[in-house]
Amino acid sequence: MSDARRVIAELKELAARTSTPEGAQRLAWGPVWRDARAWFQGKVAELGLRAEPDAAGNLWVTVPGDSARTIIMGSHLDCVPNGGWLDGCFGVVAALEALRSHARGKKPPVTLKLVDWADEEGARFGRSLFGSAAAAGTLQLEDVRGLKDRHGTALPDALRENGVDLERVLDAHTQFKAIDARAYLEVHIEQGPVLESLGKSTGVVIGTFGVERHMMRFTGQAAHSGSTPIPMRRDAFLAAAATALECRQIALRHSKPGAGVVCTVGVVNVEPRVVTAVPGVCEISLDQRALDAEVLAVMNREARAASERLARENNVTVEWRHLLRIAPRPFDPALLRLCEQSVQEVTGEAPRLPSGPLHDASEMAARVPTVMVFSSSTRGLSHCKEEDTPEEHLERTTRAFLGLVDRTVAHVAAAP
Repeated sequence: MSDARRVIAELKELAARTSTPEGAQRLAWGPVWRDARAWFQGKVAELGLRAEPDAAGNLWVTVPGDSARTIIMGSHLDCVPNGGWLDGCFGVVAALEALRSHARGKKPPVTLKLVDWADEEGARFGRSLFGSAAAAGTLQLEDVRGLKDRHGTALPDALRENGVDLERVLDAHTQFKAIDARAYLEVHIEQGPVLESLGKSTGVVIGTFGVERHMMRFTGQAAHSGSTPIPMRRDAFLAAAATALECRQIALRHSKPGAGVVCTVGVVNVEPRVVTAVPGVCEISLDQRALDAEVLAVMNREARAASERLARENNVTVEWRHLLRIAPRPFDPALLRLCEQSVQEVTGEAPRLPSGPLHDASEMAARVPTVMVFSSSTRGLSHCKEEDTPEEHLERTTRAFLGLVDRTVAHVAAAP
């Protein structure tokens, strides 16, 4: 029998082992992360199973079934520095509990695999979803070969320390393609405030947002703040600030219940950074996210048009530099129905919501039918030591996830 309370107890055990008073320290490719994996491998060994690495450093655990048709359950043990006790590892430990019920009982009708994806966070080298992107075949080696951490350690050297050869990382894609994968399931904390604001413990994730990320550089003319009349200024900051506010309005106009969009200006660089000087240059970042690809494209076009209009109005110029583009990943309709049934069975209702943060499920959704379950996050906080979820919410969400696994086993087994 599966035990949701055991999942919570094991999460606390892992937290005690891998945290300091400042938060969790399971930074990918580092010693605490390796210790977390050693703990996980010990739990797997108790079931008479083995956790085996692929070429990208992902750890795989397999319970063979009567059929080679495979259901994959996954998440990640790594976290950001001073992170929380639930982010990522909740999904790994809950999936381990799902394996227990099948590894110790009658042989399942389909094969089950659990994967601990390597370096989901990208906190050390800046490339999120490293392991799952390698398995999905979307990782570009030329984009990561030159990456270094803040201490100057090169990514290839950090990988080598963990038994991974960067030049062979994409062999993980070949290994993944050999799996007859029919479904990918992931459970995670929401990392946002929506479920808590609704008073709900558990939600059905309808997909992960697509991302458009750019830098905008506004160029005007630096001038003395005391002697230059406001109408005669070429203030790059004011043009950038007006654009940031307009991008917020663009996002609000395109928002709709259950599938909202977001935008964020998280970086602002001003030159010459002198209190008595009109800013001659201002660079801002723009991160736009939406679940609908067409909506995301329209938002981006409107932001570009707004930046050009506001640059003209402030007598400055603007240039855009592309940083990142990720397609939206709507989740599988059949698995969404199974997920709704599982959540309703435990909680009585199944609110739907998109995921703004990316997850390994984002990479899997382009290759395998995918769905996610969310548990609420206290005050919407994550990536910090204050990250938390009420234990009764974790328990309900775990029970819903375990029900989803059982339903998916029956669904995949019955498919033609």
